[in-house]
Amino acid sequence: MSPALEFVVSAVVIGVGATAVLDLWGLFLLRAFRIEPPYYAMVGRWLGHMPRGRFAHRSIGAAEPVWGEAALGWAFHYVVGIVFAAGLLAVVGLEWAHRPTPLPALAVGVLTVVAPFLLMQPAMGFGIAAAHASNPAKARVRSLATHFAFGVGLYLAALANAALIP
Repeated sequence: MSPALEFVVSAVVIGVGATAVLDLWGLFLLRAFRIEPPYYAMVGRWLGHMPRGRFAHRSIGAAEPVWGEAALGWAFHYVVGIVFAAGLLAVVGLEWAHRPTPLPALAVGVLTVVAPFLLMQPAMGFGIAAAHASNPAKARVRSLATHFAFGVGLYLAALANAALIP
C-alpha cells in the first residue's frame, strides 16, 4: 500500500473508530447517569442554514428546522472525527499509526475542544466556550470530558488500525 493510501485509510479507520468510541461513551453516560449526549441534529441544522447565508444564530434550537438535519449532523460528526484523525497523523507521522502511544492521541483529543468552544458554540448561540449556556461551567466540563473520550478513542482505534496494517 502506498504511503498516501495508508494515510487515508488509517485516518478513516482511526477517525471513525474514535468517533464511535465517543458515541459509546455518550450512550454509557445516558444509560448509567441519564446524561443526554450531544444532539447532532442541531449541528445539521446549523450546517443546513449555511447555504442560505446564515452562519450564526441567536439560538439554534429556535432556528427553522432543515430537512435531513439529523442525518447531516451525524455525518458531519463522523467527517470531523476523520479530519481530526488525519490532523493527528499529519502532526505525529504515519509511523505512529504502526505503534500508537496514548499521549499524542489524548493531547489531540483534548485540543479538539477548541472547535466547539470557539466556533460551533458561538455560532449556535451559546457564546464562546458556552458562556451563554444555562450552566456554562457544566457545559465546559462536559465538552472537555467528551473530547477526552475522543482522545481515548483515537488511541484505541489506532491500536486496532495497527493490528490491521501489514
